[in-house]
Amino acid sequence: MLERVFKLRENNTDVRTEVVAGLTTFMTMAYIIFVNPSVLEKAGLPYVPTVAATALAAAVPTLLMGFLTNYPFALASGMGLNAVLAYSVVQGQGLPWQTAMGIIFVEGAIITILVLTRVRESVMNAIPMSLKRAIGVGIGLLIAYIGMQQAGWVTGHPATLTSFGSFHKAETLVATGGLIIILILMAWRVRGSILIGILVTAAIALASGVGKLPREWVAIPDFSTFGKLDILGALKLGLVATIFAFLITDFFDTMGTVIGVGGEAGFVTKDGKLPRLGRVLLVDSLAAVWGSICSASSVTTYIESASGVSVGGRTGLTAVVVGLLFLLAVFFAPAVAIVPAAATAPALIVVGFLLMAVVREIPFDNLEEAFPAFLTIIIIPLTFSISRGIGYGFIAYTLVKLLRGKVREIHPLMAIVSALFALSFVL
Repeated sequence: MLERVFKLRENNTDVRTEVVAGLTTFMTMAYIIFVNPSVLEKAGLPYVPTVAATALAAAVPTLLMGFLTNYPFALASGMGLNAVLAYSVVQGQGLPWQTAMGIIFVEGAIITILVLTRVRESVMNAIPMSLKRAIGVGIGLLIAYIGMQQAGWVTGHPATLTSFGSFHKAETLVATGGLIIILILMAWRVRGSILIGILVTAAIALASGVGKLPREWVAIPDFSTFGKLDILGALKLGLVATIFAFLITDFFDTMGTVIGVGGEAGFVTKDGKLPRLGRVLLVDSLAAVWGSICSASSVTTYIESASGVSVGGRTGLTAVVVGLLFLLAVFFAPAVAIVPAAATAPALIVVGFLLMAVVREIPFDNLEEAFPAFLTIIIIPLTFSISRGIGYGFIAYTLVKLLRGKVREIHPLMAIVSALFALSFVL
């Protein structure tokens, strides 16, 4: 049955590989179950119900992604978007969290319409190949940077913004040891090396006191915030700019993730297209709507999906495994916390390295292609925003072509989207 549904042999994989990939992806993104509630708590949402809401919001669309698209893409509440919702929309504009969730619903519904009318797919297909590769590289740098932060290698600094971390901390030593373990396993071509590395590092973390066993393993889910969004409150003229800002970010964050992870998995064809792209984008857009209904912020395709791809995940079975684990997490959320950030940080660093490999395919001897690609690569990690990096790259590409008098080489959709990005930056 699994062979018929997911076409494992056709995709050069098997059940064991897909299960290991699913476990790997889940472990590298399970932090969202606790981080998202902590962020949304600043918006006035109660912590305990948001834990269950976050797990449920991730489980359903990830299962849909697996069954409907047969791709190993996992989804969860988007980091960054949740912070903007909490600090800029609720605290900054003084809106209740119910209205903020209504804004997410509206922008998700608009993106769904853009998907059904094939506008979103057309925009994605209009992106030049050099920029598509650059997006993957930028995402690789972002993932590695996040991993280095979690490992304690990189820390904040008031003068230089970021600085060197401290190796006097147990978390840093554990994460560094975990990275060495994963690299040794990869060098010896051990199957499931990243997952094994995470598990061994988690055991070391527990033994050293960096990780802790939960006080309880099972928790009865609280869905008291489910369906509490205020859609009518979001449909005010004064909130149009806010909806537009969320729409632009959501629209292109997913686009970048799909391009980056899909390219790493070998799904993108030679002409830069992803088969069944319409289904992927539809599930993702509906996920944003679902996230607002769950009161878990916007749900989007996760860059951590690359961790499962890096260990061989090639079909929707990987996503189904992730979805089922998120479904279990609704009831076993305390048990998930047994794997600390120090254990998953090495995996993110390695996955970032793997995504970087495509940089060799960018034509750096061609300024018109290379400079926009360079901006995309560098802006994504420096701003912690995939959509910002894409925006800088789009605008630079369009301007360079215009200044070179090569107007015909600019796809009309590239020109329109570049103008929209410029407008969003100004607003």
